[in-house]
Amino acid sequence: MKLDHHNIKAGGRFIVTSFQCGTSLQLLQEKGLYKIIWCTEGEERLIIDGYEVVLKNNQVLFCIPENRIVFPEHTKTLIAFIFNREFYCIQHNDAEVSCMGLLFYGSSTAPVIELNEKDQRSFNAMLVLFQEELATKDHIQGEMLRTLLKRMLITSTRLIKLQTNQANLSVKQVELIRKFNILVEQYFKEKHQVVDYADLLFKSPKTLSNFFKKHSANSPLKIINERIAAEAKRLLLYSDKSVEEISYELGYNEPSHFSKFFKTQVGVSPMLFRKQE
Repeated sequence: MKLDHHNIKAGGRFIVTSFQCGTSLQLLQEKGLYKIIWCTEGEERLIIDGYEVVLKNNQVLFCIPENRIVFPEHTKTLIAFIFNREFYCIQHNDAEVSCMGLLFYGSSTAPVIELNEKDQRSFNAMLVLFQEELATKDHIQGEMLRTLLKRMLITSTRLIKLQTNQANLSVKQVELIRKFNILVEQYFKEKHQVVDYADLLFKSPKTLSNFFKKHSANSPLKIINERIAAEAKRLLLYSDKSVEEISYELGYNEPSHFSKFFKTQVGVSPMLFRKQE
């Protein structure tokens, strides 16, 4: 299955696929695509940015365009909803369900939600609606698809808030977590310290650290370090840049400092990591 909506004038694309054909698999290599990947039964082993993710029955994975994804060519249990910025992100959407919302603000690890029986029925119903709409060719098809996609993202956002213990947080508290992660995504190549982000959020470093300690599994510094390490791994795996060039790109004036940081985070030196892969 590969159902495709493409607005040539606006450049918007939306695809629903089960990866049963070569053209679907090529989508994983294209730039600028957001991906929602749903494992409908059993489990699938995916490689995302060099690390293995086991996606189990009725788990849903959310990937930003920067994520590099590899999985078996003959999968029969994955369904993906794929779209580009022109299709959805340039629209006016509430912060939580935008392309910089809780599902897509960028992370060292792609978020995963789990669907219970009720959620499964909801996702199956949305899949049927997507299929029916993609079979209807008219000038308002794109708007209907965006409405359905927003419904899916709202449902998924509610689930990730529940499953990451954010459901009881106030809107203001959730927004602080979201804004912090967005800022890390924007500035991790140049700002490496908690104080840098605390200043941008008009908070003290201690206040920010205490808030994350209370409400998040990861500390602010861990989030920053993991984001830098994730980008370093992507560059080592998928670019021809030298370790020295990568260190400068990630804001390290001394390659030795970058190598020390990388080994602390990953367990091996950058050169050994590249050779192992």
